[in-house]
Amino acid sequence: MNGLPIRRQDAPALDVAEEATRYGNLVVLPTKMNPDLAMGDELLKKTGAGNLFMVFGEPDLDVTTNNDNQLVVEIRGLDVYDPTTGEIRSSSTNDIACWFIDTNYNGERFFVRHAYFTGADEPYEKLKRALLADIHEDAWSQLYSITTRPFPKPETGKIAVKVINHYGDDVLKVYRV
Repeated sequence: MNGLPIRRQDAPALDVAEEATRYGNLVVLPTKMNPDLAMGDELLKKTGAGNLFMVFGEPDLDVTTNNDNQLVVEIRGLDVYDPTTGEIRSSSTNDIACWFIDTNYNGERFFVRHAYFTGADEPYEKLKRALLADIHEDAWSQLYSITTRPFPKPETGKIAVKVINHYGDDVLKVYRV
């Protein structure tokens, strides 16, 4: 093989992190390879990071249209599949460190247009320490939210939502709206 991906001619091209795709009876699910696999064999053995696949999951969202015909997204939690244990971990917004939205996802790049922070354990204080700066209280109240500010419907017909939980699990999901 020449290392190129194999795809049937009649099969649609897939965007990374899009939903599962069905080819007849075959269901193809997206997954993430561990970046440590790019290291040489000797380094990989020494790190103990021998897991081929990383966790993946899906945010639990509610996308609605307000009276001005703009979209509003509310995050309710996150489900993460851990391939090393075979378990699905469901978590609430208290376990989500931050979440980002590309409000006009083009299928090629994720561009952060909205950023929000949630969770317990004084995330405001942690962010202040990390930035080595004070954050205006009004600005923080807009960022510390499980509901987005309203935004216009995307020209592309898609939004992408990236969620990072307190374990460092990183999930990206694309939605057609």
